[in-house]
Amino acid sequence: MKKLQFKVSIKAPVTKIYDFMLGTTNKSTYEQWTALFNPTSTYEGSWDKGSKILFIGVDEKGEKGGMVSRIAENIPNQFVSIQHYGLLKADKEITEGPEVEKWANGFENYTFEENNGTTTVTVDLDTVEEFLDYMNDHYPKALDKLKEICEK
Repeated sequence: MKKLQFKVSIKAPVTKIYDFMLGTTNKSTYEQWTALFNPTSTYEGSWDKGSKILFIGVDEKGEKGGMVSRIAENIPNQFVSIQHYGLLKADKEITEGPEVEKWANGFENYTFEENNGTTTVTVDLDTVEEFLDYMNDHYPKALDKLKEICEK
């Protein structure tokens, strides 16, 4: 697995950014910034530590797919750690086999640091070689979208 890091500075309080990034008050804020990955991007589940959460979208065939994950840590307004451990394909959870093994135990971590009214969001994530270019292209655009909706 390859490790990537992305950062964005947003002129807004950390409480707002944490809420909008995770969509805790209104899921549509999460869906707005993650639409850069998939226009139908959403999640099902809870951001509570230890909870299972599905990051999903609908593909061109109309099938629901995505990642099966758990929240490894959630310290509100400071740090969120997501552990990906499976795939969702056509509404079926796949948690073992060669397709999953390359992703197994990959993490996506969000760190929030506020300083003088500006919050820096740092995203550290593990990805596989075949998604390297996709993540390097899409993640900065998604964080720019998060910045845009948080600074409104």
